[in-house]
Amino acid sequence: MYTRKNDMEQDVERAAVRFVCDLFERNRRLSEGPVIDQVDEEVLREVEAMGIPAEGRPLEDVVLDMEHDVIGYGYNCDHARFMGMVPGPTSAVSWLGDMIASGYNRHAGGVANYPAGCRAEQVLLRWLCNQAGFPQTATGVFTSGGSMANMTASIAARDARLPQDRWGDGVAYISEQTHSSAAKGLHMIGVPDARIRKIPVDEGMRMRVDELERAITADEQAGLRPFLVIATAGTTNTGAVDPLREIAGICDAHDLWMHVDGAFGASVLLTRYRDMLDGIELADSLTWDAHKWLFQTYSCGMVLVRDAHDLLRSFATHPEYLKDLEESAAEDALINPWELSPELTRPARGIKLWFTLQVMGSEGMARSIEHGFDLARWAEDELRRTPGAEVVTPAQMAMCTFRFCPDGLDAAALDELNQRVSQRMLASGYAGIFTTEIGGKKVLRICAIHPRTSEGEMREVVRRLAALADEEAAVMRGVQVGTSR
Repeated sequence: MYTRKNDMEQDVERAAVRFVCDLFERNRRLSEGPVIDQVDEEVLREVEAMGIPAEGRPLEDVVLDMEHDVIGYGYNCDHARFMGMVPGPTSAVSWLGDMIASGYNRHAGGVANYPAGCRAEQVLLRWLCNQAGFPQTATGVFTSGGSMANMTASIAARDARLPQDRWGDGVAYISEQTHSSAAKGLHMIGVPDARIRKIPVDEGMRMRVDELERAITADEQAGLRPFLVIATAGTTNTGAVDPLREIAGICDAHDLWMHVDGAFGASVLLTRYRDMLDGIELADSLTWDAHKWLFQTYSCGMVLVRDAHDLLRSFATHPEYLKDLEESAAEDALINPWELSPELTRPARGIKLWFTLQVMGSEGMARSIEHGFDLARWAEDELRRTPGAEVVTPAQMAMCTFRFCPDGLDAAALDELNQRVSQRMLASGYAGIFTTEIGGKKVLRICAIHPRTSEGEMREVVRRLAALADEEAAVMRGVQVGTSR
């Protein structure tokens, strides 16, 4: 199609400028539209029919296809009333920082490829370790997200606590509310389901330390090798925080590695609510996702460890083709990021967070996080004023779970009603609210972390949900009456 390279580059440059302007306008007005851009079957058929052409197509056509047929549909997680998932809104500053990092396309695995960027990321990771209360021996590395961070920590824990000939006897402990990525990561490193203990939780959805102690003791007596406890700081379902200090004491007594999955909740460390995470400073490792409550674009996770040698033990390799690059890192007194995680080639994930904090400052970031606490409290307050609404778990961090329980419906019907309420709210386009299950009941969950969601919008979401529940209850009662006749 193109006879000269410069022709294509000029077309790409013009298209990029137009797209950036269009995207900023879209994002500025996003919350005025629906929370979901629905796709129909015709569009999906068109995408499938495009296939992969043998000859290139005009750039303008492909850009239009990308915007109108491919990337333009789905959940608008940056919408002020999308409250369905923890990986939520993105700061425009982060998006700009990501665009800059992507445009330069640095290989961020080694210091030689990315000298000043590695320095900036290490300064940032050191600052984050300080927020967690970790010692000067601590370090960290950026990952694609919480799943990879949890698995990276599990590998470090295995290698630190188990000799290789006892890997098959290793036992790990999670709770009934631990994120599914923890067990998935353990499975991927060779810990079978039979060696993963799921510890019960108390009425506050926190890991029960008495049950944890009992399980560890039983496994030791059976000749197994307990090596890892994964505690949670901010569960996905309810925002609960496990009793971190007590768990740390148990881990210390039995020589177990303590990992904290703080993918969502670790951001509280930057706020006036940091005492909620008392004991986190005693952990051996910590997962922390910036693309959750630090408002970064995907993907930007982190794993922090209290001793850098634990990551080096598991991941540092020294092949001949990296010798020159390793010498550059040694001269800068920095560790190459590829020595701290499974990845060799890696993007510059952390620089957009550094960029965001340079613009916002730590206090500006703290205020944005703290707004989520207010949103959850406003939601709970409105729910407690609403007849027929039951608060299942009160506001914790930015979470609140609840259900509508109108008279005249049995347990199965109530589950169905709350599912319908979620579906109808999504279909209306006004707000994104999903369901989860707590104590065997279907409940609605609000995760409200958007810094620009107002109190009025939060209360209006609850009022609209309640109105939908009243409508659905009337329909379901009518069905029950008709069936009984």
